Amino acid sequence: MKFGLLSVTYSGLFYDGPALSVEQQIHKAKELGFDGLAIETKRPVASPIDLRAADRARIKAVAADQGIALCAIESMSNFTSRLMEERENNLAMMRAVLDLAKDLGVSLVKVFPAWPGIIDDEEATAMYAPYERGSYHKRLYPPDLRKWHHAVNGIREVAAWAADMGITLALQNHAPVITPGYEDALSMLQEIDRPNVRLCLDVPLFYDRQSDAYVKEAVRKCGPHIAYTHFGAWNFSETDKGEVVQDVAPSSGVLINYDAFVGGLHQIGYDGFLVSEYCLPALERHKLAGVEHVDRATRHSLDYMKRVVRRTAPAAVTVSA
Repeated sequence: MKFGLLSVTYSGLFYDGPALSVEQQIHKAKELGFDGLAIETKRPVASPIDLRAADRARIKAVAADQGIALCAIESMSNFTSRLMEERENNLAMMRAVLDLAKDLGVSLVKVFPAWPGIIDDEEATAMYAPYERGSYHKRLYPPDLRKWHHAVNGIREVAAWAADMGITLALQNHAPVITPGYEDALSMLQEIDRPNVRLCLDVPLFYDRQSDAYVKEAVRKCGPHIAYTHFGAWNFSETDKGEVVQDVAPSSGVLINYDAFVGGLHQIGYDGFLVSEYCLPALERHKLAGVEHVDRATRHSLDYMKRVVRRTAPAAVTVSA
C-alpha cells in the first residue's frame, strides 16, 4: 500500500493561512513522507477552469521530478439536482475534470453521487452546506428514489466518457443520498454496472459502525471493487511519551477501526493508495489555528497509519517506514 496527500488539506479553507498551489503541495507531500498527491478539483487550488495547458504540463513535470505520483483526481460532483440545467452543469464540470485527469496522466477520478458543497466566503473558516446524513436503514419515498436514479444515470454517462479516456471512476461512500456504511455505495455501484466504475470506500464514513465484524464484512463484500480510500488527519494526538495515538472522531464520538479495515485490505490484496485529508476546521483552544497545526496533524496521522499497515500486514509483507 502507498500513502497519498489530498490537496484539500492545504487549500486554505480550514486553517488560518493561504492555500498552497498544486506545485507547492507536491513538495509538501514529499517533505511529509507521502508517495503521492491526490488533487481535489476546486478553487483556490485546482479548479480545471483555472489550470491552463502550461500549468498542467508544469504540474506533471514537477511531480515527476520530485518522485510524487499524481494518484487521483477528486471531483466535487452532484448528479442529483431536480433541475435539468444543474445536472447538465454538473456533467459539463465532469467533462472538465476528466480532461484535467487525462492531461495530468491520472487514470483514477473520484466521484460523489451527491456533494452538499462548501461555503467559503462567509466565515473565517469554510463549512459544509447542511445536509441530511440519514439513518443506516430508511424508508425511501419518491423524492429519494429520483435522486438515486439521477445519480446512477449521471455516473453511467460520465463513465462512458471516462472509458474512452482510459479512466476509472471511484464512487465514494459519502452522504447525502448514500447512507452511512458500505451498503448503499455497493448497491449503487452494482446498479451503475459499468466495468470502469469502482469504489472509494472510507471507513470514517461508517461513523459509529466500527465493530470488527462490520468493518471486516464491508471490506470482504466490497473487496473486488475497492480502488481508493481516505483516512482523516483530524483525530490524532501525541502523548507525553511522544507516542501518536488516535482520538475519537468528531463526527461519531468513537475510534475509527483502522486496524480491522487495513487488515481487511491486506487480505484482499489491495495495493492502492491510502490518502490523508484534513477537511475540518483546524482549531486550537477554540481558535482557528495556522498551517503548522495541519502539518503536525498530518505527520501524526501518517505515522499512525504506517504503523497500522505494518502491524496488520501478513508476515510475508514488508512495509516501508
